[in-house]
Amino acid sequence: MLDVVQSGVDRNIKTLLQEYGEEIIVETYVSDITNRVELEKIRDNLLSKYGHIDILINNAANNPKVEGGSSNLKALQFTNFPVEIWNQDIAVGLTGAMLCAQVFGGAMEQARSGIVLNISSDYGLIAPDQRVYRKAGLADDQQMIKPVSYSVVKHGIIGLTKYLAVYWAEKGIRVNTLCPASLHNNQNDDFVEKISDRIPMHRMSEPEEYVCTILYMISDAATYMTGSTVVCDGGRTIW
Repeated sequence: MLDVVQSGVDRNIKTLLQEYGEEIIVETYVSDITNRVELEKIRDNLLSKYGHIDILINNAANNPKVEGGSSNLKALQFTNFPVEIWNQDIAVGLTGAMLCAQVFGGAMEQARSGIVLNISSDYGLIAPDQRVYRKAGLADDQQMIKPVSYSVVKHGIIGLTKYLAVYWAEKGIRVNTLCPASLHNNQNDDFVEKISDRIPMHRMSEPEEYVCTILYMISDAATYMTGSTVVCDGGRTIW
């Protein structure tokens, strides 16, 4: 699994360097975020090199994607959803975010300065509409569903944000949540049509549409924002 992650990281590094050249320094670490010891090694390495940690973005999750053939997006109905997958999803999506906040946020607390941005989802605000995943001609027990663990993790991320925003309110650390939604990524036409019908803007989102929102939330332009949930969903959660 870590090899797959590393290959994705390497692709992104190549893209960044091609676009910006020597204007930026890109330093990466591949780690198990459920392992506090590994996270502490990364923290200590960063502090020894740079002396401070300014921003933490928690975005790791076992995301069951329609286009990805994920192990947790199968014909696994709620009543027979394996507890092993539940535990894995909670470990990465919630426990991992909590540990990263402890380890890297702890360094920010010592410095009395920092920003944590937790990435949730529209499914952190609403329940998955399982109809968008259904395929004609299949029996109910063969239908693919969005698993319970994903929705629970994304709701939990918002709760973690609120807790930490209060906990660190007087310690110079701001904590907020971004809820992206319906990212267009080579899904089949049937899925795209069904989910677009449930969005007032009648389309899925593109990756670049979140960049400026993220930059705002982690910048000094948002110094009075903490504990907030920013929703970028084309209006989906207002229906």
